[in-house]
Amino acid sequence: MSALVSAIPNSNESSALPPAVWRADQMGSYQAAVISTGHPLLDQELPNGGWPSATLIELLMQQPGIGEMRLLRPAFQAIARKRRIALVQPPYMPQIAAWTAWGLPVDSLVWIKTTRSADALWSAEQVLRNGSCGALLLWQSHVRTESLRRLHLAAQGTETLFWMMRPLACTQDASPASLRLALRPTYGGIQVDIVKRRGPRRDDPLHVPMDDMPSSVFLPASRSAAPISNPVPTREAVAHISDQSINTAMTGPQACSVN
Repeated sequence: MSALVSAIPNSNESSALPPAVWRADQMGSYQAAVISTGHPLLDQELPNGGWPSATLIELLMQQPGIGEMRLLRPAFQAIARKRRIALVQPPYMPQIAAWTAWGLPVDSLVWIKTTRSADALWSAEQVLRNGSCGALLLWQSHVRTESLRRLHLAAQGTETLFWMMRPLACTQDASPASLRLALRPTYGGIQVDIVKRRGPRRDDPLHVPMDDMPSSVFLPASRSAAPISNPVPTREAVAHISDQSINTAMTGPQACSVN
């Protein structure tokens, strides 16, 4: 019995624990780089104070367009200065006007649209493995656990920030993601429920205020308020939106090869 007791580290030894192990009443940590969310209240609730790279992050929501892109905007602004941001299978067409209004370079946006979920998963894995982008957003309604594990493993070998947007109903499903947040619209901001994190359990929802949120969550935001709006045509296309393709991007997808 004494051997078992002595093997349990006390609070003074907790700092010596590896990043993948943490005490139940303390916040864990990540070895990979972390970028601030830009929202101090949220940073305080996340290990290392921000979005972790080299891991799968799940954002769970009832429907797209509830403020999730605004939540990520500060991270976009930090990443887009040096690296590209890939959007794979977004539910709506990327809005170039809003992208530039947020101060994001047009050539930092990569838009990948496919007709099959399998192709979207494959594209996301290639983006992770080749390390060509600083951030990756993937929208998926139905994805198998083995596919999640594969993407999570691919993310661990990169410095890419990887968010996957999934339905709120997936909250009860098992996932290898190290961070899972359930998002709900609320007046003047967004409500965040921490489903999973490297740290103690938090049962109370967190209100993250955002000044540019619509005055009523029941009214749709203007088309220029977020970088994704308007339904995407259902034909297969892979588009890298550049300065020369702004007009095309506003009216329809541009097909090109994936390097």
